[in-house]
Parts: sequence; structure tokens; C-alpha cells
Amino acid sequence: MRIATWNVNGIRAREAQFLEWLVEHGPDVVCLQEIKAAPSQLPESLVELPGYWSYWHGAAGGYSGVSLHLREETFPEEPAFSHPHFDTETRIVQAVVGDMVYASVYIPNGGKDYDAKLAFMKEMEGYVAGVHDSGSHLILSGDMNVARTDADIHPTHNKPGIIGTRPDERELMERMIGAGLVDVARMLDPENDRLFTWWPFWKTARQRNLGWRIDYILASKPIARRAKECVVFREVGTSDHAPVLATFGS
Repeated sequence: MRIATWNVNGIRAREAQFLEWLVEHGPDVVCLQEIKAAPSQLPESLVELPGYWSYWHGAAGGYSGVSLHLREETFPEEPAFSHPHFDTETRIVQAVVGDMVYASVYIPNGGKDYDAKLAFMKEMEGYVAGVHDSGSHLILSGDMNVARTDADIHPTHNKPGIIGTRPDERELMERMIGAGLVDVARMLDPENDRLFTWWPFWKTARQRNLGWRIDYILASKPIARRAKECVVFREVGTSDHAPVLATFGS
């Protein structure tokens, strides 16, 4: 089982890049964020994504938006897509398959409304706990807009009080993970302090790997124990985020 997440920063602008990467790697589950398009605005090649059950969850106006895609070969029956009650800005979509829940999430950045970010994160903690209380397992993937520790942000970006590193949002991130999840990339590569997924567009930051780790694949503990690999494709695409791909054994 391979799970991918990618903040594409506008799916219409990255259509060719996304399709090329998808064909090359063929993940079983694909989670996209910041698609910046309503379903009616998507080209046919994306609406009818070959070989995948797809749910595009975006609004007109070029703001936010997520999508979730499950490979038909892996999931022969069409999954049930839905949204938690607190999803008011097209920020989360989930698919339930048996006792598994797959979700794509885009947590607010917080720059315009920091309180709204904290409120969303509090809801996410309850969401994770609720999935586990129901007896299901969860793979939650997406742009969380929080660097968990100072090891998840390059020292040149780590300024006091900067959003994405504040103690209250980090505490909420840890509480969400603590509701039964494991950070797969960090579990597999615990000492790597240059494991970044986002880079600013300026000063060749991406080429020099001056970035942040804010895109995560989080898995319920029994699922995380089967994780074999988690790769960041830093050289792929023109989004400011890179695709992340985790592989799980059976």
C-alpha cells in the first residue's frame, strides 16, 4: 500500500506535473491540498482521473480545497466519501473502506486568522480520537502547516513567534498525533534535521533545501508499524510543496 500527499498550490497550474507523477508512481491513495478550484473548473483529464475513484472538494474563487483519490485496482468498490462537521472551507475529505479511514486535510496557515487555525486543530484532535473510538484505523495525510519541532524547520527560517512554530499550535499538533497516530516520516528517519517538504520561492531556497516540514502522513499505530519507506520528492513540480509518498507492507 502506497499513500501520497501533495499540496499542489493550484491543480490547474500543476495538471501535467501531477498526471506525470501519478502515472510514474501509481499510489494507492492520493491526497491533494490547495487545489484552488471547484469541480466544475477542472479539466476532463482530472475529473475522470483514469484508474481512480476521485472526490474533488473545492470551491470557486481559488481558495483552499482538497481532493482524495483511491486506486480502483486496490479498492474495487467505490468508497464512501464524506466530510467531518467542522469542515467549512473545503479543508478535509475522508473515505471509509471497511475499518480504514483515509483522509486528506489542509489545516489553515493561520496568518490571516490564527484563532481559526487553533479552532480547526482542536476539532482535528477530536476527529482523530473519534475515528479510533469507533474501532477504525486512520491514515491522515496533508499540509498541516505546523513544524512539529525545531528539527522540522531550517535554522534560517526559525524566527521567534513565527506562525507554524508557536507553542500552542505545536501542542495541538502533538495532541492530535497523541490521539493514536504516528508521524511516519519521523518514525523512519528520526535524526534527519533536513527532512523538509515546503520551501519559499525566493533565494533558491528549494535547491539549497532551506525549508520546513509541514506535510505529513500520519497513521494509526498498528498501520504505522507496517511502514517501510517515506520519500519526499524535492525535485518534483513547481508547487512550493513536494509530493510525499509512504509505503506500507501488508
